[in-house]
Amino acid sequence: MSELFTSLGLLQEQPGGCFSSTAWTSTAGAGVVESRNPSNGAVLGRVYACSDADYTMLVDGVSQRQVSWRQVPAPKRGEVIRLIGQALRENKDALGTLVSLEVGKIKAEGDGEVQEMIDMADFAVGLSRMLYGQTMHSERPRHRMYEQWHPLGVVGVITAFNFPVAVWAWNAFIAAVAGNTVLWKPSPKVPLCALAVHHLCNRVLDDAGYPGVFALLTTDRIDLADRMIRDERLPLISFTGSVPVGRHVAEVVGHRLGRSLLELSGNNAVIVDETADLELATRAIVFGAVGTAGQRCTSTRRVIVHELHYAELVSRLRGAYAQVRIGDPLAPDVLMGPLIDALAVARYQAALEAVIQAGGEVLFGGHVLPGPGHFVEPTIVRAHHDWDIVQQETFAPILYVMTFRTLDEAIHMQNAVPQGLSSALFTQHLRHSETFLSAMGSDCGIANINIGTSGAEIGGAFGGEKTTGGGREAGSDAWKAYMRRQTTTINWGTELPLAQGVRFGRAEGGDHDGTSV
Repeated sequence: MSELFTSLGLLQEQPGGCFSSTAWTSTAGAGVVESRNPSNGAVLGRVYACSDADYTMLVDGVSQRQVSWRQVPAPKRGEVIRLIGQALRENKDALGTLVSLEVGKIKAEGDGEVQEMIDMADFAVGLSRMLYGQTMHSERPRHRMYEQWHPLGVVGVITAFNFPVAVWAWNAFIAAVAGNTVLWKPSPKVPLCALAVHHLCNRVLDDAGYPGVFALLTTDRIDLADRMIRDERLPLISFTGSVPVGRHVAEVVGHRLGRSLLELSGNNAVIVDETADLELATRAIVFGAVGTAGQRCTSTRRVIVHELHYAELVSRLRGAYAQVRIGDPLAPDVLMGPLIDALAVARYQAALEAVIQAGGEVLFGGHVLPGPGHFVEPTIVRAHHDWDIVQQETFAPILYVMTFRTLDEAIHMQNAVPQGLSSALFTQHLRHSETFLSAMGSDCGIANINIGTSGAEIGGAFGGEKTTGGGREAGSDAWKAYMRRQTTTINWGTELPLAQGVRFGRAEGGDHDGTSV
């Protein structure tokens, strides 16, 4: 453990959990945020939390730093992010191990999350030369119109425990190439991942001569997080988490007429029609439902299978689930690690009790495993789509299976939940595929054919509709969320014609008409 921390520039007792400009704070009187290994309950490290005074210092620092950072040409900003990507490549193994230790993801997923940061850095580097505006033809002679994009200022990023580094990178790397500075409040369940990433990134920024672009706020205080979302110096708040907290963020930020970028709950379904390749579908469903112990917002939570294939698909899933080894996420043959904490285990149990009371049948699993650690069995349940518990997102490896007869029925069942993040259809029928992807099909932000709901790829915009929040991050034109649009008109002539033919002055002969004064 000490070697891992040393390689990432960490101490087991980090002196402070706030980073501003070029230094970690020395505050020791605001309490401690403790990091525990969910596999065995052991304390990984303790971090001194930030105080109210620290918060003021952080926002003052990133606000001042943004004034100079926005003047750096965008391609130069991209070059700095390229260097950060290189530092992440060099430390991928160590950082991936830390993600596995602190979150409970298997090592392959921990490394994959760091790779996602690297991919995001590469994407942001290219984007730094493509922050395009448009030119428009003016109706007025000797006039030119165009639009350009400017940075917003300081971007506030609040992330959840399940992706402790990648989601920050989605926001921070694009925000930085767009000319913004970033204040990050990570989940208090995973402070060490945030500290490690900030140590690596700010070392690169310091060496490049651009210190203080990224700032870190480590706290478990709700009131300090609330202060952050109310702060008018943060024109954009990007929040990843639950729907209730997301609603609060949207209300508070909207009240001050700021912008919010929300990535909230998912209740993702895989539809398996009568023509589907069941081997392919089974593999995708198992990864989607079991990966990260069901603690992804894109985890597969519902399977809607044609009644002709129900028995065979359930048999295949049972066989696959029986081969899932549960245990230490760093062990090479383990496929599922623990839930994040005891509260997550309690929610797993409560969800199973609710579905059984509703008339559901447990087809596989359903048990909490003996400690130490927060381990449960991946579980398959026969359920009905309109039960209250099935309408909710349970952040655990519980898979609800239900049947359908027609594709229209299946699409209705998929869409008849409050969430709208990710969706998938397994089919070999062209018309089914096109129907699913049309306006009559999936109402989710992500719709896939013959791949699962989980495992979004950098380059495409990530996000969902309905109570998922409507936000888009990472790919496509998501960069526009971090910038403000400015429309510019240049008159290079000697006259002053007005748009829409309006004349400001007296008409010829001294008479008034309807468009002059």
